[in-house]
Amino acid sequence: MKKRKKLPLNGIVKEFYSNKVLSVTGRVSKGIKIGVWKYYLRNGQLRAVGKFSRGEMTGTWTWYRENGMLWQTGTFAQGEKQGPWKRYHLNGKLFDAGRFNHNAKSGMWKIYDTRGKLLKKLTIKSKQ
Repeated sequence: MKKRKKLPLNGIVKEFYSNKVLSVTGRVSKGIKIGVWKYYLRNGQLRAVGKFSRGEMTGTWTWYRENGMLWQTGTFAQGEKQGPWKRYHLNGKLFDAGRFNHNAKSGMWKIYDTRGKLLKKLTIKSKQ
């Protein structure tokens, strides 16, 4: 596992893999992550993109597979999974979709096969 460097106090952050390929880029203010951050795979392909507010993940984040295909999207509020979430099969078809409430799946979740056909619906009760 790659050890993270200490963040600078202010400015643009750029970190690189040992092969000199960009691994992460973003901004910090007062040593805290802010704004859009992008994470990359060793092959240079975008792995994830999303925003930080006061050092916590916020808003919609998107993750990609090594081949560049969409893997999942989800929303965060104050660093917690909160709101809609979707994951995709290797072929790009929707795998599942539902909502999170305080980092836990909640409410109706739909699961699909690799052709996009609905397989089942699950209702998950929130623990909150």
